[in-house]
Amino acid sequence: MSDFWRRVDEELEYKGINRTYLSKECGFSLTNIGQGIKLGSTPSAETAVKIAKVLEVSVEYLVTGQENPKKSENSDLNELLHDIRYLSDEDLHIAKTVVHRLSFPSRK
Repeated sequence: MSDFWRRVDEELEYKGINRTYLSKECGFSLTNIGQGIKLGSTPSAETAVKIAKVLEVSVEYLVTGQENPKKSENSDLNELLHDIRYLSDEDLHIAKTVVHRLSFPSRK
C-alpha cells in the first residue's frame, strides 16, 4: 500500500468512517479506491483534492505526510474544533460553559 493510501486509511480510522463513505462522498466507486490501493498509485490531483476535502486534511499531508507549517501552528485548535462537531447538544453546552469560565474567570 502506498503512503498516500496508508494516510487515507489512518484518517478514516481516526474519523470513524470507512472507504465506502469516502467513495460516496467523493463521487467515485469503492472499486476505484481498491484499484488505487492494489496498484500502489497516487490518485489524480482532482481525486486527491476530493479525498482531502472529505477527510478535512490537506492534499500536501496525504501526499507527503507533512502539513503546511502555518496550518500546523493551529493543529491543537483544529483538532478541538473537529472533535466539537461530534458532541451531543448537552455536552456542547457543558463545553461552552467550561470555555466561558476559563476565558472569564471572574464570571460565574
